[in-house]
Amino acid sequence: MNVYHKPEECSKCGGKMIFKGVGEYHCERCGSVEYDDYGKVRMYIEEHKGATAAQIEDAIGIKQKVIRQMLKEERLEVSKDSKAFMQCEICGVSIRSGRYCEKCAATHKGKPLQDEMQRNERLRRIEGFGMSNPKGEAGEKRFKREH
Repeated sequence: MNVYHKPEECSKCGGKMIFKGVGEYHCERCGSVEYDDYGKVRMYIEEHKGATAAQIEDAIGIKQKVIRQMLKEERLEVSKDSKAFMQCEICGVSIRSGRYCEKCAATHKGKPLQDEMQRNERLRRIEGFGMSNPKGEAGEKRFKREH
């Protein structure tokens, strides 16, 4: 699902916008230049190195959700000196972009990562439903039927 805003028509003359690369669009009629969400974020980061997602949202109005999606797609990267990082969706280690750390991506190369993520999510959801015994109930039934 694409969450980015891309200019379809020129805001000045209504002409068709042609994609030129790196989030930049040119009007085929008047030559005006406009940017999609990625282009706006990229330009802002180039001018304001180390800006946080909150600062970017405040300055140019691109939602943090959209910025996080760009990070997950590896279109952007958290700066090296940042105190905030993303987490690998499998093991939870800090990463700068994408969805997985290098180790998890390499380990699961032959196996689709989606399978592993779904397995982990299923285990998280069923935790507590017979997966472990509460203290003092060494293998006993938790609920006993009375006759």
